[in-house]
Amino acid sequence: MNSKIGRRDFMALSLALSASVRSSSADPKYDFPTEPRERLAVSTYPFRSLILGRSSQGDSPARITLEQFAATIVPKLNVPGIEPWSRHFRSTEPDYVHGLSESFQKAGLRVVNIPVDISARLCGTPQERESSLEKYRQWVDAALILKAPGIRVHLPHGEKGDIISCSASSLSALAEYGASKNIVINLENDEPEIEQPERIVNVIRTVNSPFLRALPDFCNSMLVHDDPEYDYQAMRMMFPLAFNISHVKDEESDNGKEYRVDLNKIFAIARSSQYRGYFSMEFEGSGDPYQGSKRLIEASLRNLA
Repeated sequence: MNSKIGRRDFMALSLALSASVRSSSADPKYDFPTEPRERLAVSTYPFRSLILGRSSQGDSPARITLEQFAATIVPKLNVPGIEPWSRHFRSTEPDYVHGLSESFQKAGLRVVNIPVDISARLCGTPQERESSLEKYRQWVDAALILKAPGIRVHLPHGEKGDIISCSASSLSALAEYGASKNIVINLENDEPEIEQPERIVNVIRTVNSPFLRALPDFCNSMLVHDDPEYDYQAMRMMFPLAFNISHVKDEESDNGKEYRVDLNKIFAIARSSQYRGYFSMEFEGSGDPYQGSKRLIEASLRNLA
């Protein structure tokens, strides 16, 4: 897909949709902090070489558990938020998630979102669709235990011309379940082949639920079009539709090529969109992810001051 649209079209679509989404009396209920540092979190995704994953329990003894990693965030990075990647959970069983919640609370952390990466076929057969929805419902339940305001899911792969309708049908059902638990379902401009910002907005507009929202990633749309202005247009489109979470990064790489964006410009877009949610550091550069996350935290604090 190569549908590069202009800024005026982006703004018209996003403003119209945000008005309909945010005027509902059934909006998600969540009290966001206003102090700059309290709005910041760290994604566990950049630390995937350090943290044990669900399929790597017998891996290198140098790796640590999600609980052990969480205990390092406040001492090393001095922020109160964590965004735990689904692949760092050992299970979605309630007993395990309750234990994880206790560990996060002990570490002085709040959970700001759960990015969910699972095998799902929302555009498959009716049986595959229901099985996939059930998997996602388990993550909604986990978010409820962890007191997270939302989870991130992926747009499904589908046949050309069918992706919007099957996405809207499945995600409408998931958003309805999220609404019953006061948990938002977020769509991110993540996979450049299927999660272009235009497509995400189209699906959100079609579903038209306050519990289906956008997750603006600062840099990912550079992989759709190698053009910083296109990325900024994507942010202008997505931030009015965001609720609880955005991913902060100033660089991305793909097949050896590096892409960069201006953090200050994107934070200005977030402010103009009156975004009140969290900013999660998702460092994607080379080097120590602690140092990279610290640099992003410092830049975020300057912009939120």
